[in-house]
Amino acid sequence: MDMKKIVTFGEILLRFSSNIGDRLFQANEIQTHFGGAEANVAVSLSKFGHEVYFASKVPENPLGSAVERHFRLHGVHTDFLLKGGDRLGTYYVESGIGPRSAQVTYDRKFSSISQMVLGEIDFEAMFSGASLYHVTGITAALSPSMKEIVLYSLKKAKELGVTTSFDFNYRAKLWTQQEAAETIQAFLPYVDICSCGELDALYLLGIKQADSSLEAGEKLTYYYDQIAQRYPNIRWMSSTFRDVISASTNTLQGNLYVDGVTYQSKIYSVDHIVDRVGGGDAYAAGILHGILEQRSPEDIVSFATAASVLKHTVNGDCNVFSEEEINTFVNSTPGRIVR
Repeated sequence: MDMKKIVTFGEILLRFSSNIGDRLFQANEIQTHFGGAEANVAVSLSKFGHEVYFASKVPENPLGSAVERHFRLHGVHTDFLLKGGDRLGTYYVESGIGPRSAQVTYDRKFSSISQMVLGEIDFEAMFSGASLYHVTGITAALSPSMKEIVLYSLKKAKELGVTTSFDFNYRAKLWTQQEAAETIQAFLPYVDICSCGELDALYLLGIKQADSSLEAGEKLTYYYDQIAQRYPNIRWMSSTFRDVISASTNTLQGNLYVDGVTYQSKIYSVDHIVDRVGGGDAYAAGILHGILEQRSPEDIVSFATAASVLKHTVNGDCNVFSEEEINTFVNSTPGRIVR
């Protein structure tokens, strides 16, 4: 493969998770992991053999040093990881089991990255020689200054000829639907690869609801067609269909839209889920890797879905499987095309 320089920008958080069967308020033992949408994508793409840089800001204390160690361990460069500010954001996961869903509690206000101002990161230097830039709506939601920085970074990347990737990743606990809609709509003219689904189209882009008689794949194609008409610059769109049977059993299918066609992976039944957190980031990284490698849409969506399925089998936010391991796992059964 041809190794590419990739840049991701976002917040890395320290995650505290209760053991399965423990409510958070009664937990005597807590597992810790580092995670965050763009950080997880960075780790996956590094595992796939790319030269990946993660940009962010962390406090100058032992937690900040532990973040650096985390990235070094996974082969991600930290040249643009700034030090300063007051704290590292954290979040708490009460693990789900059976019919009880996992619950997330954020403790991330006033984190180091949320206090960043435009000009702290030299995006021109960061994007020099880069093939791809990935960022998500979570980063823009952190503070008014972060909205400004994300918009600036997307414009600068396009100006320098870098392919841009944006994941809506809407989190209702971080900002209102209206605030997210206004902000994301300002970003989309500068986006080449977009991760978004039906609910994003309806509630953040205000697209008219699809005909209820259509199948799920056909509905998604309708929404992607509408987005493509509004933003012809977006060349690829992706999402997953997830059916939650219980906290430990889901089905998962990947979708990739390119040139007016939606390609779908086979439907996986994911049983005995160890940790679902980061599954979407593993999928996003698989899509980005396939696009960078100029693979066929069928191969891209098949690989990305398999990467996400495998992520469900390990603890922590990061996908720790190589390209070879994922390819071995991929069933040769072809996916289908929804026209």
